[in-house]
Amino acid sequence: MTDLSVETTPIPGLLVVHLPVHGDARGWFKENWQREKMVALGLPDFGPVQNNISFNGSRGATRGIHTEPWDKFVSLATGRIFGAWVDMRAGESFGTTFHLEMDTSVAVFVPRGVGNSYQALEDGTAYTYLVNDHWRPGVAYPALHLGDETAAIPWPIPLEEAEISEKDHRNPRLGDVVPMQPKRTLVLGAGGQLGRALCAALPDAHGVTRAELDVTDAAAVAAWPWHEYGTVLNAAAYTAVDAAETPEGRVAAWAANASAPATLARIARDHGLTLVHYSSEYVFDGTAPSDPGHVEDEPLSPLGVYAQTKAAGDVAVGLAPRHYVLRTSWVIGDGKNFVRTMQDLAARGVSPSVVDDQVGRLTFTDELVRATRHLLDSGADYGTYHVSNGGPAMSWREVAQAVFERSGRGRDDVSGTTTEAYAAGVLDQGKPFAPRPLGSAMSLAKIRATGFEPEDAMAALDRYLS
Repeated sequence: MTDLSVETTPIPGLLVVHLPVHGDARGWFKENWQREKMVALGLPDFGPVQNNISFNGSRGATRGIHTEPWDKFVSLATGRIFGAWVDMRAGESFGTTFHLEMDTSVAVFVPRGVGNSYQALEDGTAYTYLVNDHWRPGVAYPALHLGDETAAIPWPIPLEEAEISEKDHRNPRLGDVVPMQPKRTLVLGAGGQLGRALCAALPDAHGVTRAELDVTDAAAVAAWPWHEYGTVLNAAAYTAVDAAETPEGRVAAWAANASAPATLARIARDHGLTLVHYSSEYVFDGTAPSDPGHVEDEPLSPLGVYAQTKAAGDVAVGLAPRHYVLRTSWVIGDGKNFVRTMQDLAARGVSPSVVDDQVGRLTFTDELVRATRHLLDSGADYGTYHVSNGGPAMSWREVAQAVFERSGRGRDDVSGTTTEAYAAGVLDQGKPFAPRPLGSAMSLAKIRATGFEPEDAMAALDRYLS
């Protein structure tokens, strides 16, 4: 009896699985799908939702080559087949073939976009397969002629002697096949500074604003074609920290920052999506020392309404099987932000007073984009990561002084004040003011352990202002 093992093939992602079959006088038994063991050996945790069986009464029945838009795990309950696969995905491996004979001790994982076919070598063959999406009417996908000369599949039983459906006789040759494109990436909040940066760096992504897709709208969510996407980047959020303290703002913040992520987590679970959600250091109370700063697994301790909604969103997203929560701080990107405001004040000869008791690190949107791509491309473990630019933690006043220096002004042109004094001035004007965490620095050790090295914040500032 062979041990359970997984081997690769010339087609990227197509895996052959050798299954232990336990037999005695009564017959045999095998673990046809064993998630924990197989995933540990390198099989994707692809989340099957349906099990199908194709029974072939006579030797020579030949099916395919069909390229379905889902992953499959194929095996046999009885009999023996000749299996053949052709890569129909856009890219360098398009047209690559692989074939082998299979009995009940062999299974094959077939990734989305790889054409699948087989020929029964015995009467009464039962071919079974798991898939991770449901069939939908009206969905077309590539198919290939069984006798395509380019694929040159060496069918053991000549095709002229085989049982083949009329539909399969009409399939095109490889030169006429339109390659299957990869699933798309959806960027929510495409109109914000982070959303714009993500769309600019990912030109093939589909960016939408809330006006185009409101995930708090049940009808809009139900109508959206989630099966077309593999990854969702949720850059949408309610970020008016102070306005969240008002009755209207509280409702809007909870809808955008908590309810919407909960909906996305459910969608990600139902459709096998990878969900990337951007959060905030506001989920902490700011009492951690700047070195090392807040760590990913410490208890959440939000101070204000905005902070509470972001913390709730973090918890909700954690329910998605494939998720990354990227907590960040002091985001600077395209458009109006603290750095641009200080640059404008410096240019106009204004000498501002800036809080000096809030300490953290800047995060430029291109650094967040780089971290996102790194986690997705490297296949890093799912979970929560802290992301900011590197370097020592600084106060808002020190950041302002750095901007003034680079604008030809002196550091002393920026005076200091406390958060308490600043808040009193805002409240005296009858405006809302949310509590702020004084310590916003976060430890970057976890994302560094994945091979990502954050760029120094001051180097990034120089580039941003140049």
